[in-house]
Amino acid sequence: MKAWMIFTLVFAFLCPWPSIAAGAEEPVVAGNVRCPVCGMFVAKYPQWLTQLTLSDGRTETFDGVKDMMAYAFSPESYGAAPGVTVGEVRVRDYYSQKWIDGRRASYVIGSDVLGPMGHELIPFAEPDHAESFLRDHKGGKILRFPDITRELIDSLRRGHTMLGHGRKQKD
Repeated sequence: MKAWMIFTLVFAFLCPWPSIAAGAEEPVVAGNVRCPVCGMFVAKYPQWLTQLTLSDGRTETFDGVKDMMAYAFSPESYGAAPGVTVGEVRVRDYYSQKWIDGRRASYVIGSDVLGPMGHELIPFAEPDHAESFLRDHKGGKILRFPDITRELIDSLRRGHTMLGHGRKQKD
């Protein structure tokens, strides 16, 4: 074998694959991957996909921001090992469908656009796009990532937990 081929093979197997960065191509999500919070098959809803990279190296994929945030607030409640924390937060910009940094996104809540599990936080890379969407879709308000609270997520998720998957939501 030629030296460049050996180098390429060694490089491919020894170097970690890059994570999905903002604006990166669509990840391949197998049809059997379930949201760890609600149990839905996430591949059915590519426009709503979100992801968290965890401190243990795993990536969890969700069917919307709402379930992603529920997991982020309490990873152990959904099967993560004690002490696991959230690293990268990736969401899809609603208009462009490109991956963006979820911590830098603007989120519209209370709009007439529903996600796979009902009312959802709609992410945008550009604040002016969020404002336009808010006007066009009767949104309630725009939040930044630090403004999203556990109480807000619990109120949006009330009654939407599928039995047998994730944590049982209290009514």
